[in-house]
Amino acid sequence: MNREPIRSPARSLANLEFHRTGDKTNEVAATIVRRLEDQGIRAMNAPIGFPMETSEFPGRIWTVSHKPVAVAAGLGQMGLHRNVIHPKYGSFILLSTIFVDVEIDHETNPIAYNPCVDCKLCVAACPVGAIRPDGGFDASACMTHNYREFLHGFTDWVEKIADSRNAKDYRNQVTDQESVSMWQSLSFGANYKAAYCLAVCPAGEDVLAPFLNHRSSFLSQTVKPLRQKEEPVYVVPGSDADEYLSRVFPHKTKRHVNPVRPTTINGFLETMQFVFQTGRSKEISAIYHLIFTGQEKAEATVTIREQKLKVQRGLIGVADCTIKADSQTWLGFLRKERSVVWALLTGRIRVRGGLNLFQAFGRCFPRGK
Repeated sequence: MNREPIRSPARSLANLEFHRTGDKTNEVAATIVRRLEDQGIRAMNAPIGFPMETSEFPGRIWTVSHKPVAVAAGLGQMGLHRNVIHPKYGSFILLSTIFVDVEIDHETNPIAYNPCVDCKLCVAACPVGAIRPDGGFDASACMTHNYREFLHGFTDWVEKIADSRNAKDYRNQVTDQESVSMWQSLSFGANYKAAYCLAVCPAGEDVLAPFLNHRSSFLSQTVKPLRQKEEPVYVVPGSDADEYLSRVFPHKTKRHVNPVRPTTINGFLETMQFVFQTGRSKEISAIYHLIFTGQEKAEATVTIREQKLKVQRGLIGVADCTIKADSQTWLGFLRKERSVVWALLTGRIRVRGGLNLFQAFGRCFPRGK
């Protein structure tokens, strides 16, 4: 990709470059597949970006994870910002994958070093604190803001339309600029709200010199404009990103939105690790047994200790807190369609081991407004 558009505070320029290069990447991959087919080799290219298998949402909707494939193929290594860094081009690359039904006579191995220079500029630029200096990553914070006009951000917007009493009520919840931005994404292609982590990354032979030779200029010209930009930032209320935005970027406009909401118990269990809020789990050291009954039966063990989450299928060990719930009631509770007080009083959710542990569990997975 061309670097300067990606670095621009005007995200329209950045998104045009993302779309342009993405289309070109898909076209190159499709051309290679056609050439392989002409030689009698079965091949298929998995496109970059959308469309995806949305019937699987909020679970795994992509057909292949391009980044691990790229690392295995020797195209680079994963950086702190969770983007592949190419030794020459740095983070300014887009990826596609081609499957072939033929034996390959040469295997490429991952490169022996990581081009990431550990500058932590991606940490400094991220408006929601998704990238942590210790290597941690808050996937839900990134998805909620950067991917606002993709996936569940779109459903959140539709629900605001449905819940509005009239046009004035809608405008009180959604600004005209936000409505036009959503229209732009629907008509042109979904746009990223930030991707600042990629924009400020100085790694790669073609990219590194200005950072090493003129660090102050690089910071003032590349990093500071993104940090100082006044813009709406989308966060889930009660999340780590909510607190981070208030503390680090008070000049940016906070917009509270709903988190991703699973439609199945299996989806809930699979996405727990992505929506877990480490900052809200500081005082918790407990094992939870989750027992779901009714329409969708399942059992799981959730361990929260030292601000880390572990989810295992089945009931393992001795629980400090056991939560037994009717599956549809639980999903309704997550989607704020059911009152937890009503569910407890009617026995549709039962807690053994203390309501304080149950409440602590809930704080780690905020449900939004």
